[in-house]
Amino acid sequence: MSSTFFINILRFILLLTLQIVIFNNMTFLGFIMPLPYILFIILYPVNSNKPTLIISSFLLGLIMDLFSNSGGIHTTACLILAYYRPYLFKFAFGVSYEYQTIKLNESITPERFSFILLAVVIHHFTLFILEAFQVTFIFDILIRTLLSTIFTIISCIIIIYLIKPNKR
Repeated sequence: MSSTFFINILRFILLLTLQIVIFNNMTFLGFIMPLPYILFIILYPVNSNKPTLIISSFLLGLIMDLFSNSGGIHTTACLILAYYRPYLFKFAFGVSYEYQTIKLNESITPERFSFILLAVVIHHFTLFILEAFQVTFIFDILIRTLLSTIFTIISCIIIIYLIKPNKR
């Protein structure tokens, strides 16, 4: 068992606890809620086992659904994000992804920011469209996706800078 395994378990527990204890109780304007728990899926190591990512994303979403009483929408959104994650890497990083030289928990570059932005938009759009479950609410879905994406990205960037390793 390597240290990345234990780091991933710690990250899973820490982000889930932060989401349940702090961020689930934090709403802006009554409907905007940051969801930085998806940072676990975003920061999962590139060269790690893909089925483990899918299973852990399922567990992450399932635990969120249990605490949010949301009926499976978090699980579905997490699984979709985990499935499309390699394609987002390839789109955002290009050749660097093929050589697996990417470390997301370092300073934010345009490539890293575009990857985080696309991942958060995919997750949030899936989550809110399943929550509304009607296409007639598309304007509300888009507004919630946009505003929640902004707050989630801000909280994710703050968390990344708080947990990034110090270089001495």
